[in-house]
Amino acid sequence: MATIRVRGHEFARFTAKDSFTRRAVQLQNAIIHSLRKLGLKEQFDIPLEGNPRRKVPASATWFLKGHRLYYSYELADTFVDNLYVVSKVIELEIEALLAGKKSFEDFVSEFTEEEDVEEQRKKARETLGLPNDTQDMHLINTQYKKLAKEHHPDTPTGNAEKFKAINHAHKMLKRGLE
Repeated sequence: MATIRVRGHEFARFTAKDSFTRRAVQLQNAIIHSLRKLGLKEQFDIPLEGNPRRKVPASATWFLKGHRLYYSYELADTFVDNLYVVSKVIELEIEALLAGKKSFEDFVSEFTEEEDVEEQRKKARETLGLPNDTQDMHLINTQYKKLAKEHHPDTPTGNAEKFKAINHAHKMLKRGLE
């Protein structure tokens, strides 16, 4: 069976073949079930796609002890497959938290993102000189290395501010895609 590795977790790859809408609702309910293990009642938002067969990102947002937590995934072929990855990552991270393998602070830092994160990722791609829809980490890493070498402060053409912006852009995209 094929596996997928996301955020340090390895689990079985899921590819929906039928009943996309029903599976999307089941996965939404699985995310809600996982979040309720943390004592959450209704402080979450897991939007469903009108046509779950489309290749669009899936996301979940929830509030925990004053923190806005968010996770999205968009590398799979369909919304349902993306929602499956969101569900598994949240489930495994919550299990690690409840088992004491992860501290509350680490859990929060894994999922804390600002409300305009998608706009920030768009700007990060612009900083690296990439098209807005680039998802290929190999291409992102290659462009990052090229620009980082070009703008490194220790080189004659170096620019510390530009170098910091390039590093920040790379971290932003890496966090969203890995």
